[in-house]
Amino acid sequence: MHIRQFAIAGLVALASFEVKGHAAATATSILIGILQSLLCLAVLTLPLRAADPHISAEERTQVLKWLDESHQEFFAAIDGVSDAQWKWKPAPERWSVGETAEHIVLAEALLFASVRKAAASPPNPAWEEQTKGKTEFIIRVMPSRQGKAVAPEPIVPHEGLTRAQVKERFEKQRVDIVKFAGETQVALKEHTVVHPFPVFGTLNAYQWLIYVPLHTIRHDKQIAEVKSTPGYPAN
Repeated sequence: MHIRQFAIAGLVALASFEVKGHAAATATSILIGILQSLLCLAVLTLPLRAADPHISAEERTQVLKWLDESHQEFFAAIDGVSDAQWKWKPAPERWSVGETAEHIVLAEALLFASVRKAAASPPNPAWEEQTKGKTEFIIRVMPSRQGKAVAPEPIVPHEGLTRAQVKERFEKQRVDIVKFAGETQVALKEHTVVHPFPVFGTLNAYQWLIYVPLHTIRHDKQIAEVKSTPGYPAN
């Protein structure tokens, strides 16, 4: 028997017992018994406590760590790269080190814009259901470079940025991102924006935030792949 049905059956039995076994009982005592049973029923049927939409101290520490690590890895990957190495492409359809670096800068700006857009949106009452498991999914597939995707036009490299321009823009953007990650008190998880790729669907602001450094780590590895490709200039 379902717990709700069991509680209701118990309530009926209790009311019957009170009337038949205690004929002299006052209406007040019977009412109290019924109310007590109703209270028990209400407790039994309460939904589970909703998850906290705020990020935890551990989650904040982790995203700041990813931001720091991805920053260091990115600059280590492009420092010392010559102009010839910066522009060299493994194949006509593949990106050079410079193009990959430019993509990282463009993507971080777009991703952080999604963080802000989500954080500014009204709370999504279905956030927990719609974003369940996606934090773990992003952590699993993004740095490991699982899956392939075509970059949306706004983050396709076409400006031909120099190494100095990439570093300057990256550092300027990161100031705002790190400040936000370290200081925000917004309940990030209950604010959502839909990702253009169906595989991600609805993501909350916290998931968009961790997407920033993990996406950069993903493409740091792409830069390493370009450098290890036969034909990459020695200097």
